Amino acid sequence: MAIAEFKEAVILLIRIPALWIPGVIGGFLAATLFVIYNFSGAFYAGRLLILSGLVLLLFTTGMLATIKKNEGNIRTLLEGGSRYYFRVLLPQLIIIFTVILIVTFVMITLSFISASSDVSSITALTLGFLIPLIVLTIFYDTAAIFEDRKVFDSIRRSVQLVMTHLREVITFLFVCAVISIGIIFSLMIVWEAFLYDKLEPITRYNETQLQTFSPDQLITIIGPGGMWITVIILFIGFFLLIPLLFSYKACVFRKLTRETVIIQQETNGEYDSKGRWYKY
Repeated sequence: MAIAEFKEAVILLIRIPALWIPGVIGGFLAATLFVIYNFSGAFYAGRLLILSGLVLLLFTTGMLATIKKNEGNIRTLLEGGSRYYFRVLLPQLIIIFTVILIVTFVMITLSFISASSDVSSITALTLGFLIPLIVLTIFYDTAAIFEDRKVFDSIRRSVQLVMTHLREVITFLFVCAVISIGIIFSLMIVWEAFLYDKLEPITRYNETQLQTFSPDQLITIIGPGGMWITVIILFIGFFLLIPLLFSYKACVFRKLTRETVIIQQETNGEYDSKGRWYKY
């Protein structure tokens, strides 16, 4: 199933060029945030990060709405993004709020157990709660758009699909991980090839120097030219990953919902001699 849906996603991206627009926007925003962080610090970059997320959501939502129509252009994408924006944003805020509550609960609980809680224990316990939550709610946006579901209903629908098709969802996530790692690793090789002369001295660092090595030191070593090469590589990464992963998720969602309909039909009715379906 996973490979067939990925091929379908690639065909969609070739047939509907407008689906690449969220990748362009995401790459531009990521590159801009990287530049602002290095020139103005985390204060301004942190505040622009939220605004960038809200802007990008408009285009990813429009992308899913365009895939739902199975055709469209820039206008279709923007209209779909505007129509479904809050229907996707509200469940997303609920999920984020739930994540914050879980992290807060874990930290408070561990602080009562031990005054000097180990950071690794907090991280492990938090991930133990967060990973299942993220997996269960992964299709909330596609449910809101493809099936016109409301806030809590879109989250419930996602949980239902994941629980019903857990094996297929795990396969989908595995393929997403492979795609992401493959693209990131390839771009890192290109980045290192361009900056090999500047990065080569780092290979002679001892263990103490490597442990104290910071991102600011890396920016200083690669210089302004290396920073702009990093910006370009960052843009390309987001440009490729956003359209591929969102299109793939939309195709998998459509496949899972078709299978769910067939299962429900088989358990709640019967076909007559002419092949017509009758519910009990």
